[in-house]
Amino acid sequence: MNITIHASFLPHNDPDAALAFYRDTLGFEVRKDVGYNGLRWITVGPPGQPETSIVLHPPAATPGITEDERRTIAEMMAKGTYGIILLATRDLDGAFEKLQASGAEIVQEPTDQPYGVRDCAVRDPSGNMMRIQQLA
Repeated sequence: MNITIHASFLPHNDPDAALAFYRDTLGFEVRKDVGYNGLRWITVGPPGQPETSIVLHPPAATPGITEDERRTIAEMMAKGTYGIILLATRDLDGAFEKLQASGAEIVQEPTDQPYGVRDCAVRDPSGNMMRIQQLA
């Protein structure tokens, strides 16, 4: 069996800010930008990796959740505890400088972690936690 990760979902609460961050700051390609009933789903991904995408979605559009659950999701997004993604780069310091210059919320500067990786942490405009690891 050969199974790959095709897409992961991260919530957004401002599609224009999410688009600017993932496209302009991280340099991801925009693969789809779909609007429906005043909401937007934006699919982005790293250049040269068309088989891997992130779908930035409006959490309010999730079917079957209650208003209480929507409030909980909004609170967790605001704290950075709802959506988390781990990215990697060969130039962690360069990526960090670009993120810092963009005004991204810095959570942790590049650090050698006791568990054997060097990484940093930032939050995207919707509050999603993003860790970026240094590739060898």
